[in-house]
Amino acid sequence: MALPTLDDPFYYLANFRRVLDWLTARYADLLTAHERDFIERFDTLPWTSQALLVRLVMRKGIDFRLGRLQYAEIGETAVAVEPLIEQGWVEEGVPLTLEALFALTTRPELDVDLRAWLAGLGLGRSSGKGAWLNALQVESPSPRPLAQWLPSLGDRHLRLTIDALCERFRLMFFGNLRQQWSEFVLAELGIYRFERVALEADSRAFSRREELEAYHHLHACRERLDADEPLATLLPDVPLDAFDNAWLERRRGRLVHKIAYRCERQGDLDQARRLYEASSAPESRLRRVRVLEAQDRIADALALGEQALASPGYDAEQQALARILPRLRRKLGGAPVRRRKTAEPGRFDLELPPSSSVERAVARHLSQPGAPVFYVENTLINTLFGLLCWEAIFAPLPGAFFHPFHSGPADLFDVDFHARRRELFQRCLVALERGEHGEIIRRHRQEKCGIQSPFVVWEALDDTALELALTCIPPAHLRLWFERLLGDIRANRAGMPDLIQFMPEAGDGEIGYRMIEVKGPGDRLQDNQKRWLEFCALHEMPVNVCYVTWRADAPEGHSETASPGTGA
Repeated sequence: MALPTLDDPFYYLANFRRVLDWLTARYADLLTAHERDFIERFDTLPWTSQALLVRLVMRKGIDFRLGRLQYAEIGETAVAVEPLIEQGWVEEGVPLTLEALFALTTRPELDVDLRAWLAGLGLGRSSGKGAWLNALQVESPSPRPLAQWLPSLGDRHLRLTIDALCERFRLMFFGNLRQQWSEFVLAELGIYRFERVALEADSRAFSRREELEAYHHLHACRERLDADEPLATLLPDVPLDAFDNAWLERRRGRLVHKIAYRCERQGDLDQARRLYEASSAPESRLRRVRVLEAQDRIADALALGEQALASPGYDAEQQALARILPRLRRKLGGAPVRRRKTAEPGRFDLELPPSSSVERAVARHLSQPGAPVFYVENTLINTLFGLLCWEAIFAPLPGAFFHPFHSGPADLFDVDFHARRRELFQRCLVALERGEHGEIIRRHRQEKCGIQSPFVVWEALDDTALELALTCIPPAHLRLWFERLLGDIRANRAGMPDLIQFMPEAGDGEIGYRMIEVKGPGDRLQDNQKRWLEFCALHEMPVNVCYVTWRADAPEGHSETASPGTGA
């Protein structure tokens, strides 16, 4: 899809028309008669009327004042709006609530016609606009047209009536409601750049109209949940039966899980347990164990926990169950079970002058001319992985890409993401064994620079850091990192150590880097950090944990004590 240039004053209209063409070509069998009728009638409107309608669609809200709609390329908006009113896509003079009135007007404009009313409520001109609204709301005035609210204003109120229809179009085109029409402009400005993936003529997010409506319904339920709607009114609208469509089922499962967690937090454990049972979210099984324990159903909790431990769905679940199950067995009178001993990273302690960033303070402190330290956190490994495996990540598999504005494949967090691309990833990772990974990473860094990616953080690695990483980190270690990342992308993209110290002059048989997790005063290791640290220590990859205490009178030198452990 070639984008119009911003030199064209009607670039936004050209983009919208391209979307309509895209939907007509790919979604003809899913469009309703109402949607097809809109597309056909839209094409018959005067150019300026089309442009004004798109301007309204792309603005926030549905209520506008004609006097504020000034666009040089459109000209007289009073003329351009008339065909829109005739089509019924814009209404004029419909009643406004008090809240909508205040959103459309300024304080001086309100003061002209509402002064007597406000004075009667004891409010002077020194009161703020918010105080005015709160006072007037107490009387619960009924909605009325703008001309009746403010007869002195002399402006026309317009209301867009096709907002829901255009939202469906946006959902069909992007496959989500997160991305906005502004993606076109950001791409044209070069603020966002996207990988060009070959799209088949039938590439689309939805294969049936029911899927589209189900997505929209789930989205509406999630918005109601986020708006803190009482669960008593929300729950009847939430689908509790599983969908056949896998990615819609994941959305449904996550929504039900969030509602169940809210019930749990509110103390409604019976409802929480029932909802966790109805959720397909991987996290719900562990929450069920916790709820059963809270309900003192220890035997049931233990049975479910042991079943989960026999086939853990993800690392965090296994980690939590290792803590929970011994406690449950003790409550049932079982013998204490010794926990499996895990590999532990080395530890060292520092006393440093206070700093706003404990990680950067440690990096400055440890860095040496021949052994520089970089604050990389999750960006280093993710970026190296994303650059090496670019072709596999952006492979044009069915269902992965269906419009030109993907920052990554739509199935990135699906359980079969890696399995669907196993051979492609293997082809990328084998370059590590052949010593070809450096060339591939450098080439992709140059050719793809600035393109959106779910892994690559372009500003994370300058030339120096990149070359040091390729020189000092053994390919076998990179492969271990990358394979664990692929095992659970959603969870394992985070939790990696904060710092890396490169030692390019390390001798033969010595490892030329070490990773360092930094913990300031009162800070503790999070579970996902513990899992990464244990993984590194298990595979004898050099990793340390640095615990920092502040000392106000600390000199510029340092005091460091180390304890035994891998990489200490």
